[in-house]
Amino acid sequence: MDKASLIFYLLATLLVLASLLVVFLRNVVHCAMALVTALLLIAVLFVTLHAPMVGVLQVMVYAGAIMVLIVFTIMLLNIRVNATQKHSHKVLLGSIIGVFTLINSVVLLVKSQAAKPVGPYSADMIKNIGHSELIGREMFTTFLLPFEITSILLLVAMVGAVILAKKKL
Repeated sequence: MDKASLIFYLLATLLVLASLLVVFLRNVVHCAMALVTALLLIAVLFVTLHAPMVGVLQVMVYAGAIMVLIVFTIMLLNIRVNATQKHSHKVLLGSIIGVFTLINSVVLLVKSQAAKPVGPYSADMIKNIGHSELIGREMFTTFLLPFEITSILLLVAMVGAVILAKKKL
């Protein structure tokens, strides 16, 4: 096993452990911190795949901005979990849905083709122009509508969290 494979397997193992902590921890703040760890490990994986721009965007957008919104919402809603309360039927239903999703993912992965490059950009063009300029060009031309819809959805989610957190007078 070469050095790159060893690093990948180490990062993948840590990522799976962090993801399991997100699911199984009872404290919501601890879950959020485990999610930050998982998102940072994904960014490291992107960097090891020679995609540093995507890794930096992963840290800035997900581990930074989105996690600030999640922690802000947790603080605003003041969520508390009763550790003695048992929800065996919810755990069973969640497990069945999880197994179904896993089977669907494996089937789709087996049936899928190899990923084709998106866009008309060659490797030489990427080296000459740069990753960030090409990403910006695509984001604000080809993908402008999905980008704006995502920003509106995030705004609606923040307003909804504030409305839900308001105390009734």
